[in-house]
Amino acid sequence: MRVVREFTKEAIRVSIFSWNNKYLIKYELGPMEQTFKVSEMDILEESDLDGFSEGEFFEEIKLRFKEMGESLRKQMENI
Repeated sequence: MRVVREFTKEAIRVSIFSWNNKYLIKYELGPMEQTFKVSEMDILEESDLDGFSEGEFFEEIKLRFKEMGESLRKQMENI
């Protein structure tokens, strides 16, 4: 597995890996993570991966983390 890029944006850790002819794009926030697998054949240049940390896609990532955090909090209250 090759690390393509790692950075933090708005408290979300973004790691991009190249593995098995796929890019693994991993987002981490606290105890939660989201991972997407994209075929390397669908990405013309590695710079095209920047779109996964911008615009509507990244806004949806943040919203999903908010939903995940609420679900986790509710579950922890019920233990």
